[in-house]
Amino acid sequence: MYVISSCLLGNNCRYDGGNNRNDRIVDFYRCHSCCTVCPETFGGLSSPREPAEISGERVIDRTGTDMTDAFKTGAEKSWRHVLKQAERRREKIEGAILKSKSPSCGAGRIYDGSFSGRLTEGNGMFAEILRKNGIEIRTEEDFE
Repeated sequence: MYVISSCLLGNNCRYDGGNNRNDRIVDFYRCHSCCTVCPETFGGLSSPREPAEISGERVIDRTGTDMTDAFKTGAEKSWRHVLKQAERRREKIEGAILKSKSPSCGAGRIYDGSFSGRLTEGNGMFAEILRKNGIEIRTEEDFE
């Protein structure tokens, strides 16, 4: 079973109310057993909402509001959902395809917290949980 960020399949859960549909990932989804998640939705965040970035150990939105608890809750709930799906299906978690640069799903590089478009090394909160549990993570950039 593969874990896929919901926005990559065309679900409108991005901060701006849109999605990041990627037809190659949609094709992958159609051919593999997958579990879709949006950690931000699992964390109770609406769409649309203010954009947020990781700054140090916190997740802050563009207005300066600390959103860390919602992002942490969403990451933890998403992980529990994935584990339940794998158990229910009696499948191993083979890997994940996540949205790059996101404060939830970014893997390897995320926005730096300045809201200037600059990137820094790091992982989003959900991606970090997957990494710590040995799950291989790819992003939509690997499908371009």
